[in-house]
Amino acid sequence: MALSLESGEAPLSKATGYGVIIGLGFLFAFAMMLTTFVLKRYNYELQTSEMFSTAGRTVKSGLVSSAVVSSWTWAATLLQSSGVAYKYGVSGPFWYASGATVQIILFATLAIELKRRAPNAHTFLEVIRARYGAVTHIVFMVFGLMTNILVTAMLLTGGSAVVTALTGMHTVAACFLLPIGVVLYTMFGGIKATFLTDYAHTVVILVIIFLFAFTTYANSSLLGSPGRVYDLLVEAAERHPVEGNAEGSYLTMRSKEGAIFFVINIVGNFGTVFCDNGYYNKAIAASPIHALPGYIMGGLSWFAIPWLAATTMGLAALALENNPVFPTYPNRMSAANVSAGLVLPEAAVALLGSSGAAAVLLLIFMAVTSAMSAELIAVSSIFTYDLYQTYINPRASGRQLIYTSHCMVVFFALAMAALSTGLYYAGISMGYLYLLMGVIISSAVLPASLTLLWSHQSRIAATLSPILGLAVALIAWLVTAKKESGVLTVDTTGANNPMLAGNVVALLSPLVFIPILTYMPGLGGPQRYDWLSMKAIRKADDGDVAASAHVDLELVPGGTRNSELEARAEAAQLQRASRIARALTVVLAVSFLVLWPMPMYGSHYVFSKPFFTGWVVVGILWLFCSMFCVGLYPLWEGRKTMARTLRLIWKDVVGHGAGVREVREMARAKAGEVVVEGAVANGSGEVTPPDEHEKEKEMQKEAEKEIR
Repeated sequence: MALSLESGEAPLSKATGYGVIIGLGFLFAFAMMLTTFVLKRYNYELQTSEMFSTAGRTVKSGLVSSAVVSSWTWAATLLQSSGVAYKYGVSGPFWYASGATVQIILFATLAIELKRRAPNAHTFLEVIRARYGAVTHIVFMVFGLMTNILVTAMLLTGGSAVVTALTGMHTVAACFLLPIGVVLYTMFGGIKATFLTDYAHTVVILVIIFLFAFTTYANSSLLGSPGRVYDLLVEAAERHPVEGNAEGSYLTMRSKEGAIFFVINIVGNFGTVFCDNGYYNKAIAASPIHALPGYIMGGLSWFAIPWLAATTMGLAALALENNPVFPTYPNRMSAANVSAGLVLPEAAVALLGSSGAAAVLLLIFMAVTSAMSAELIAVSSIFTYDLYQTYINPRASGRQLIYTSHCMVVFFALAMAALSTGLYYAGISMGYLYLLMGVIISSAVLPASLTLLWSHQSRIAATLSPILGLAVALIAWLVTAKKESGVLTVDTTGANNPMLAGNVVALLSPLVFIPILTYMPGLGGPQRYDWLSMKAIRKADDGDVAASAHVDLELVPGGTRNSELEARAEAAQLQRASRIARALTVVLAVSFLVLWPMPMYGSHYVFSKPFFTGWVVVGILWLFCSMFCVGLYPLWEGRKTMARTLRLIWKDVVGHGAGVREVREMARAKAGEVVVEGAVANGSGEVTPPDEHEKEKEMQKEAEKEIR
């Protein structure tokens, strides 16, 4: 059965599409409602405005890493990477993966600095305002919202195109129905629900990629081994050699167009990480000692997803397109369908028929909804704390902040569904938006980063350099397109060279503007910032929420005020993490961008069959490591909390509320410590065995020594 927009046929029924999107959406929403109830009843997690947007700043590294992987696994991660594999061969998946992994790794440094400089911030925009004031704050708010809009538009345009192709569901229906479940569970559970659903989504995505990899390289009667795929790729290069690739081969890292995409990919993804409040949200929600390992593990784990998924499905499409089982046979895929992200679903149907279509539908549903939940939280945080509380109602209560957050989740979802529908009718695809995003937002990357990293950047430089960078980037993009093609259309402006010019100018132009605007005489000179106003940012007042729930706010996880000694110990830990982050991120970035790919690019090497087999095996092994980091490690890290919660639930079931009474006894520990059933309970409600409590005391003593 053919899967092709030209043929109009679909391997799955419309009922399947509606069932998956609506049914799974409501299933996740119900699961999050239940989880929120359990966390409130047994872990004392009251849904305050702080819990909604920061999860009490207590999330551990395992959940942080799985959330990073899930948030960064957009529809584009799977669809666009498979598309560049189809166009450029083995280089495409690597360029995509390495060009988007380094940003997450480098962001680890910024995450640590955010925890150090502004421990009570809710968004990175609050930090901008604390340092530079209202005008700069509004400028970066615009860039931050543009980032969220572009990312969400890519999620919905790419996801709806695949849903339409797989099931025949109308694209507009997919645009409006995909966000429903996400909105529900995000409203009920806040960012904590996002972390938990991110974990579930990530595990499902990894399992499906394993299914595709083992089918393609081990079990398929059509392919079945790396050697067979290699032979068919050699034949494909003979039929239609790739211009700009070494020997026209699909089996080389020497790819001119692939390298151009690599640069565009790096630049654009700097914008979507460093300007996306969603990644700052996760850094803020992370426990101070877990932010660095969470982001490093997340970045390294994510690398295997686009690399192996595209090396599998993009190359499978190339290998099978001359086979009658391929949906578009005897023709190649059209450029429009490749840009729309249909390489992966075409290959899945060729390999597995309707089962492959169902797997892709589930895969894309997970990728779209998990990343979208992060965008909803990011936008609701900006509107709640940076717009409503800052400029409309500075004395807003906790209940008002929660209400505003809920309203913005619904409003943004509706607005983006409408915008994505408009983009569909305008003929703007996910691939076009992916290449364009760096042109629009990357001029804000450097000034935003230097806000936390350099005390001398002036207010004028921070305010004007993103605006000037956007202006010159748009000029470079459109002038290049006009000069190359003579006319400005979606196709000509979406070509590689115009996008390359716009993206590079956007990212690098602030390197010129910032020093000039900082040191030019008459503009005030460099700032000598002392970081104190960032530390003055305060948490929201959730006293009214706690009072209405008859809960002591100090007992809610993350609500306990640190003592001076604890604050100093935490600062020492973050200082150590900062040093480690700077060294580690530089080493990993150089490895991914230079040491690994560049010798292979410069040597014009064309893979041999054994080398290609080893390439595939490394990808599969790397994905196993990813499964351990983001699938198994979070379970191990939370094993005690899960075991305690299950025990308390069982006590409730058989003991007429005994579990709840025990929770209340543990919560009363707040400032001091009480013995509960042979263990020590602290103010967050977590039970720590005596031997572990002694270890904590020893760690505290070591921190005091380091401070001295």
